[in-house]
Parts: sequence; structure tokens; C-alpha cells
Amino acid sequence: MVPLAKTGGLGDVCGALPIALERLGCQSTCFLPAYRTIKQSGLAIEATDHAFTIYIRNNHVACRLLKTQLPGSTVNVYLIDQPQYFDRDGLYQQPGGAEYKDNCERFSFFCRAVAEAIDRLDLKIDIAHSHDWQTGLLPAYIRTRHGHYPWMSEAKSVHTIHNLAYQGRFWHLDMPLTGMDWRFFNWEQMEFHGDLNLLKTGIVFADAVSTVSPTYAVEITQPELGCGLDSILAGRGENLVGIVNGVDTQTWDPSSDLHLPQNFSVENWESGKAANKRQLQADLGMEQNPDVPVIGIVSRIADQKGWDLIIPLLELWAEQRHLQWAILGTGDPKHESKLRELADRYPNKMGVMLTFDEKVAHRIEAGCDIFLMPSRYEPCGLNQLYSLRYGSVPVVHSTGGLRDTVIDATNESLQAGRANGFRFDEYSLESMQAALQNALDAFAYNRDRWKQIVQTGMQEDWSWDGSARKYIELFNKTLGR
Repeated sequence: MVPLAKTGGLGDVCGALPIALERLGCQSTCFLPAYRTIKQSGLAIEATDHAFTIYIRNNHVACRLLKTQLPGSTVNVYLIDQPQYFDRDGLYQQPGGAEYKDNCERFSFFCRAVAEAIDRLDLKIDIAHSHDWQTGLLPAYIRTRHGHYPWMSEAKSVHTIHNLAYQGRFWHLDMPLTGMDWRFFNWEQMEFHGDLNLLKTGIVFADAVSTVSPTYAVEITQPELGCGLDSILAGRGENLVGIVNGVDTQTWDPSSDLHLPQNFSVENWESGKAANKRQLQADLGMEQNPDVPVIGIVSRIADQKGWDLIIPLLELWAEQRHLQWAILGTGDPKHESKLRELADRYPNKMGVMLTFDEKVAHRIEAGCDIFLMPSRYEPCGLNQLYSLRYGSVPVVHSTGGLRDTVIDATNESLQAGRANGFRFDEYSLESMQAALQNALDAFAYNRDRWKQIVQTGMQEDWSWDGSARKYIELFNKTLGR
């Protein structure tokens, strides 16, 4: 939950959605483990009068409730403070990437502690909104009345999947950690190929399931992207919905972004982007030429993000095309090595930064002409939304949230005033090349068309308010209202 703890898009959603819900009159109370990063965040944290124990692994394990608020709001965040489980270097993983071996125990404890805390705080909740495998047990507790808490008889549950690939699979003998009876360890509920699966648990027991784009909600009901849970998800029918994530419009606003050398809006985007492009080219040691297209990529460097297509394209076009690339990210050592090699060979064409730097990410979004995002699959994606807002035309693979947010520049969509980027359907090098070439042709030879595409994207509203309204619709439907 940004700014308390951050890993991936989940942190952005959990930090922004409660505030957006509050603006629309919906009161949220949040629960989070008391991670070390939170205690080091500088936010004001106060103790509460609540301390209790949870019986787990034949022990009574003690915890206490701490309290803080999301900045810029009155949203209360209660922290489950149990240092043995949560005062660690990483959230889910050790330094180096290996997952903590006791993750099942840690997050079983967290879910059970949240259920107890809701009771002790006497919260009159309508909806328990849980996220990803880490909280998949909470819908199960509500449905089965685990713990016999009075609040469970009134509450409904909504469980959100941010990335189906991460399921929280543990060996079957971890089942007692959950507190659930062994009778629930069956193929229809908590068991998955002999393992305990906490994401499946949330999907099965929740009153409604959401994910982070309408297209992804369809894709995960099919074998190719269903990660083995496609039939379970297909069985949820109309109780499975997709809601696109919003954008933090205060952090990502080209008219006020403090990271940029020159701010701009849709009214003066041409001069503003020209200034940002010059500075980006200078920062990366490349020729400052407004006519050379700059293609930006800000991404985890992994095949899921399309790098098995990007690397061959860079090798193919490096000699042939007068293009410049601004690349930021970290990941697969094999791809990183190839990027270093290409940057050394083509220093005036390849600006490669194998790190993550928030300031540079903003400057790439503002300074590039085209933003490439060819993910093999992408539940929602945020960088294409940042690109639209910053006047950088996205070129994307037509999957998940990329398909839902980027409208391909066809004659029909241009005439309708809806085109805001370029898409390719088949996940292949040839299809990606064709889409990029269409974008490059528009940039070089049809400036009126290019301006229309840029301005359409910049004028769209991808703020969290729109997403929050859809969540409220889902909550009301789940409550039968």
C-alpha cells in the first residue's frame, strides 16, 4: 500500500483506491502487516489499546494493532504488528529473490488477525475487499463463519486478482496453519494438484471476484492464461468482473510534474514535449534532433514484458533505422547483458539504464515520441496510461488492460475520434514490427494524424475516480442493492 509498502502495481492500487472511494462517500478502513518499511516510512504511527493472540502452529502468537492514516485522507490503516513475521528486509521475499519459507504461516496469521481486529474494533463493515493470494483466506473465513465473529453474518466479500500467475501454493501439510477444517481441502475449494492454493481459496469463497481489466477477466477463464484456474474462474460467471486500475493524477501530471525540465498540457504539448525530448536526448548522450523518433521503454526486463521480442528487434533495427531508444529497467541477466552490448555498440542510438529511477521514468514518459509495451500478457498495465497522459503514443500487444485502454489507429477509430495508439494482435516479432512501423509512418509523414492521436490520449480521463465508481457499483451489486 503506497506509500507504506510497495511491490508492483498492487501497492499503487491499495494506496489510491481507498482515497478515491473516500472522495465518493465510501468509508474505508485498511489492514496491512506492520512491515519494516512502514516503520521506517516517516509516517506518524500510534499504538492502540488492542493486543491479542492467535493460536497457530500449536502456539498462542501475540500481536498488537498500530494505527496510521493514508496521507492526504482520513483513511485509517491498522497495522498487524508481529515482528517475528513482518519485521523483515522484504515483504514476501528474502534479498536475492527466494520466498520466505514460512509465507503460508505469515499470511494465515495476518488474515486471522484481521478477522479478530475487525471484531475488536467493532467495525460495521459491508464489504471485506481482499487482494491477491496473501489475503485469500479472508473470504473463506467469512463464508464459513470461521471464528464465529458476529460481523461475518452481515458482511460480503470481494476478492481482487492482480496477477493470476502468483497463487500462493504451499504443500498440503500447511493446511492446519489456515485454521480451516481439512474437509475444505478438496479439488473444488482449497486443494490444487495436491497443494494448498490460497488464491484459489479466495476465488472460490468470495461473493464476487474482480480483476484489473475487462479483457483480463475474460482471458483468465481460458486455458492459455488461466494458470490452471480457468475452469474455476469460468464458473464464477457474472460474479467475475474486470475494472481497469486508475492513475495517480497528482504524481503523473505533465502540467505539474516536478521531475520534468518543462511542464506542458494538451494546450501546449508540442513545445513541451520538444523541450523534454531535447533534455532526454542530452541526458542519454544521444544526438539532440527533433526529427529522430525516440522510442521509450520502462519495464521489468522479463519475457512476460515482451523482451523476447524487443531484443531481436533492437538487433535487427540498430543498423537499419535512424531511431533512438530510451530504456529503463532491471531483470533477466541474459537480456541485461545483451542490452549492455547494444548500448556499447550504438551509443548514439541506445540510451540504456539498467536500474530503476523514478525521475528518469517520468522523463522518458515526457520525452519519448512512442512508448513500446509488447507484454505477452498484462493484467492491467499502468505505463500505457502514463504515456497517454504525457502525449507519448503507446504501441502495445493487444492483451489484458493494454487492449482495454489503447485504441488502435484505424481509419474507423480515427474518424470516430477514439484512436490513441497502435496495437498488434499476434504475439510475434513481425506483428510488433508492423505496428511500430505504422506509428513511425504517422510520426514522420502524417503530422495531422499524429497530433490527433496524441491529443485524444491526453484528453482521456484515467483517474482513480472512474475506477472507484465501478468498484462501488460492484460492491452494491454484491450486497444486493
